[in-house]
Amino acid sequence: MKVIVIGLNHKTANVETREQLAFNGPKMEHGLYGLQKIRGIRELALLSTCNRVEIYACAEDALSAAEDIKNFLAAFHNIARTGFEGSLYTHMESDAVRHVFRVASSLDSMIVGEPQILGQLKDIFDFALSKKTTGILLNKLMKTAISTAKRVRTETRIAENAVSISFAAVELAKKIFINLSEKNFMLLGAGEMAELAAHHLVNNGVKEVAVVNRTHERGCELAREFNGRAVRFEDFAHELARMDIIICSTGAPSYILNKEQMNRVMKERKHRPVFIIDISVPRNIDPEINKIENVYLYDVDDLQEVIDSNIIERKKEAEKAEHIVSEEVEKYVKWMSSLDSVPTVVALRRKAEEIRSEELEKFRSKFPDMNGEQLKAVEYLATAIVNKLIHPPTTALKDDSEDRDELIAMIRKLYGINGEDLER
Repeated sequence: MKVIVIGLNHKTANVETREQLAFNGPKMEHGLYGLQKIRGIRELALLSTCNRVEIYACAEDALSAAEDIKNFLAAFHNIARTGFEGSLYTHMESDAVRHVFRVASSLDSMIVGEPQILGQLKDIFDFALSKKTTGILLNKLMKTAISTAKRVRTETRIAENAVSISFAAVELAKKIFINLSEKNFMLLGAGEMAELAAHHLVNNGVKEVAVVNRTHERGCELAREFNGRAVRFEDFAHELARMDIIICSTGAPSYILNKEQMNRVMKERKHRPVFIIDISVPRNIDPEINKIENVYLYDVDDLQEVIDSNIIERKKEAEKAEHIVSEEVEKYVKWMSSLDSVPTVVALRRKAEEIRSEELEKFRSKFPDMNGEQLKAVEYLATAIVNKLIHPPTTALKDDSEDRDELIAMIRKLYGINGEDLER
């Protein structure tokens, strides 16, 4: 039995192709059951996210199964195979195992280190389990992928450095204030990145949120979303003295806050620290404000520098993560390889037990006058002899050695283990 991965992702396919092959809603269940009908496929799981569509399968004939899966994708989504085949990748055996472990550990993600993919992988595994489409190989594969991802997060710092504008803003705020739970926050404007940063700050427990927008209705809308209060644009300057964190993205053509105004604000605040992020382009906050003591002003370029530095750090951590993945792949492949000998081990034990039972029955018929204790002693002796005789070949079969296939064939020949024995 071989593990196969067939799929496409953000690196190999554009959004349109990913959308065409997505298994959304009820398509997930229908897709699983449809794939399960392919001859030779024994186990299945299906991953479909905005960035990737992947089929995980186990089959005797991997090449034949791969072809059938591609044909199924074309028929199921009603697309010509030539329209997407160039975007597909196919991994088999240890390469397939490595790919799944890398996906789980977010080493194959658009943003390396992002946590969402692990949750998505857990969800599809649970779904496949509920539909009974997995078995011993995929169950072990998925559980090991999840534990590998946890190892990566525990033993590396791959997820610790912010690599988006919004995350970088929050990370900087934490460095200045450490604890955000007692801080007041103002969202000045409603640009997409500013709103994302606001969400992250709210999730990190800021005390109060004030939302300022030129369109007051939109400001009220956002205030409800953040469980805060709306402030009219013309009144925002009066609120600044109460604010510890300000994120600005108004789209104004010039500065809406200058150094003189900020000096007055800082006097009123008694020079308690203020953290300001100006995401606007062109900038809406006068850069001269940064010269005021205890005012920490960052613009988009400053945040990008932080992100670039963090990306370099994540790449270093990713190298450590790749070593962890390699270790886990090796363990899984060894375990999978050991399964080849299981039918022979079971057949050998069964054959030995049959011989022991037959000989004990003959012994009992020859000595019918033996009492229970005597028979029990003879049975114990027979069991001990059989166990000692089959222990060496059983141990040899379980060992991870290069000549395992030859050893399996030799033991089957020596002990007369045939196809029928293995089937049993």
